[in-house]
Amino acid sequence: MSVETSERIEALCDAGWRKLCEIMPWGLWLLAAIEHRLEKRRSRRTLSELTEDELRDVGLTRAQANAEASKSWFWS
Repeated sequence: MSVETSERIEALCDAGWRKLCEIMPWGLWLLAAIEHRLEKRRSRRTLSELTEDELRDVGLTRAQANAEASKSWFWS
C-alpha cells in the first residue's frame, strides 16, 4: 500500500468511519485473494497457448499443460 493510500485511510478513520476501518482489512484480504485466483487463471491460459517447443523448455507435456489449464480458476 502506498503512503498516499495509507494517509487517506487514516484520514477516513479519523473522520468517523470507524466501522469501515474495522472491516477494511477483510475487504483488502478478499481483493488480494481474488487477484491471486485471477493471476492463476491468466497463467493457466498462457500455459495452454504455449507451443510444443516452449512446453518442452519448461519440462511439461501437452497433456500436463492441458490438465493444468482445465483446472477451475477459483477452487484450485
